[in-house]
Amino acid sequence: MSLELHRPASIDEAVAEAARLGADARFIAGGTDVVIQMSRGRVDIRHLIDISPFGELATILEEVDRITIGALTTHKTIERYPAFGDPYLALPQAASVVGGHQVRNVATVGGNIVNASPAADLVPVLHVLDASVVLRGAAGMRALPIGQFISGPGSTNRTPDELLTQVQFLRLPARSATVFLKAGRRRAMEISMVCVAAALTLDADRATCKAVRLAVGAAAPTAFRAASAEQFLIGKTITDETLAEVGRLVAEAAAPIDDVRASADYRRLLVARMSVRAVAQCAERIGKAAR
Repeated sequence: MSLELHRPASIDEAVAEAARLGADARFIAGGTDVVIQMSRGRVDIRHLIDISPFGELATILEEVDRITIGALTTHKTIERYPAFGDPYLALPQAASVVGGHQVRNVATVGGNIVNASPAADLVPVLHVLDASVVLRGAAGMRALPIGQFISGPGSTNRTPDELLTQVQFLRLPARSATVFLKAGRRRAMEISMVCVAAALTLDADRATCKAVRLAVGAAAPTAFRAASAEQFLIGKTITDETLAEVGRLVAEAAAPIDDVRASADYRRLLVARMSVRAVAQCAERIGKAAR
């Protein structure tokens, strides 16, 4: 089987080429996912469409009400971006544990999302930021919430001609914080046993939950939001008792499997404990910001 590399001169040309070639083609930029899949025989690809020269897709735009991250933004850029401290600390926390330095220098945000791995570190963070992806195809542009875009392990609702161009989310309100936690046999260059992200907003008393989003990766067929735990915590004071119930509810929502990295039971235990830690750390950081 032959493999042909296409180098379009613009995004419009790339989309048109993808529409012409159909399911036999894939977009490629960093290539840290698709090249491995090809070498292991997991995908049958006859055409690669190189989008790496399109610098307009490698920018981060900060607006008054929202933040937009271009799909070709690398994990290293996310890791080092000055504005991604509080309340967006979960972004560099997740980006900094994706592979090693060499991988993070070339691996892109868009590739991590489109690969749709249940253990993708950045995806739970995008869930708690309530992010949407923007797709550009032959029929025009459309936006989908991250939870609707990823439909299953390695599967998305992207059509073959559509290029994921950016991910965007609204700015968080005052008294907010985000946290990302990962459990693995080592800190980086390791697929997550479990990863958890949290976004918390406290009321004016800095003790009562005003809004919360919790997401878990590597403990179900796709990363998921723990809706029952979120609903339980809203309006409640952050105490050891309420956090314990949050952990129980998040673990109850998980659907982990046994594999070479961990048993399902151990994963469920991790989900509960890490969810408690993630919310507690968010509350602690919001409290420190007031001092």
